[in-house]
Amino acid sequence: MLLQIISHTPVYVWAILAFLIHRGAISSRDREIEVARLVIIPAAMLGLSLQGIYTTFGPSGVAVQAWAAGAALATFIAFKSDACARDIAHPARGTIAVRGSWLPLTLMLAIFLTKYAVAVAVSVTSTLQRDPLFAIGICALYGAFNGLFAGTLLRSLVLYRRAGAARPAAAQPV
Repeated sequence: MLLQIISHTPVYVWAILAFLIHRGAISSRDREIEVARLVIIPAAMLGLSLQGIYTTFGPSGVAVQAWAAGAALATFIAFKSDACARDIAHPARGTIAVRGSWLPLTLMLAIFLTKYAVAVAVSVTSTLQRDPLFAIGICALYGAFNGLFAGTLLRSLVLYRRAGAARPAAAQPV
């Protein structure tokens, strides 16, 4: 059965997986990144999650509420963590020096695998789409993954903003 599932998976799904692994590998290394580019991966993962929710459960209020609850809790936890404690903001260059981490790859693969597993489960047992407990659990999980990205992003943006505010007035561009 596993072989049949894998063989019926569209090629574009494997391309998305390869892209996510590539981006995750990049995230594992220390690097300096433009502040505006910090938003790209969290936004893409948000899009994948919301697309997964919408195509599986439709625009259900319960699904959206479960996603929002998971996202809010995980955003708070990630924001309060010290995940970005060693990052260094460079407002003059518009960049942040980000420490390498395997967390982005882990989260991207978690979203991908959740989306894949849900698609397989729904194709095998179509009644799952109408099961409110299944919808709540999956949507809260998507929300938690997105919240971890969002909290880390917010923490980086706050770090950047504080570093910009701490610069002497004479050094700030006019």
